[in-house]
Amino acid sequence: MIETSRILLDSEEIHSRLTREGVGCPLFYAESIDSTNDWAKRDAAEGAVDGSVYLADFQSAGKGRRGRVWKSPEGTSISMSILLRPEIPADKISMLTLIMGLSAAQGMKRVTGLDVGIKWPNDVVSRGRKLCGILTEANASVEYVVIGIGINCNMEAFPEEISSIATSLKLETGKAVSREEVTAEILKAFYRNYGEFLRTCSIAGDVKRAYEELLVNRNQEVRVLDPKGEYTGISEGINELGELLVKRTDNGQVEAVYSGEVSVRGIYGYV
Repeated sequence: MIETSRILLDSEEIHSRLTREGVGCPLFYAESIDSTNDWAKRDAAEGAVDGSVYLADFQSAGKGRRGRVWKSPEGTSISMSILLRPEIPADKISMLTLIMGLSAAQGMKRVTGLDVGIKWPNDVVSRGRKLCGILTEANASVEYVVIGIGINCNMEAFPEEISSIATSLKLETGKAVSREEVTAEILKAFYRNYGEFLRTCSIAGDVKRAYEELLVNRNQEVRVLDPKGEYTGISEGINELGELLVKRTDNGQVEAVYSGEVSVRGIYGYV
């Protein structure tokens, strides 16, 4: 961790940190953009290569889940998207979101030393508050996938409506962090985990173990908000498809919860 007065993200430093570790990927940077996900998708349509990374210091029309708008505060956050062209079945795409969540948690932990965790499926949290958001999008024919991530780095405050569930690396550590170092460490972790994923087309082995070690929901009572009927149970980890395994309180049956269909909340709060 360092104190830094730099305002703009230094993409050259990120590139240097990656190449020193043997991670080679096309890296594109803009001071301001509508959305890094939309930028990546536009480039994908023009033939941009697998593994391309898109970074912006400010997003004017970033995207959250369920169509929400996410604006990144200038100079304090990380807005990043990765363009992938994986040769995998369409029903495996959702697992990439979990891979990104794991990688983000590992990168943040490596830089800051914080005891971060993952709230299934992909929210990285510290002390029960959210540090980042992730959105995965694919085109209709699944020729490409874009994974976008917004990370709260050096914010000192949040709007009242989210102040109870959001936090930043600076608020958690008491110091400004290097956005360049955090970005590079997350990317290094991602390409390592993504490589493992491609070998099996599942979340298995070391990736599954690493994910479950960070899973704050594991062995906790959760409420599953399923359109077919809400229920409570004990989270038992994930399967190789990235589904959350929940043992229902009412009948003891273990349900495999798919992230695209339902939401999971803690009994007493966000986590």
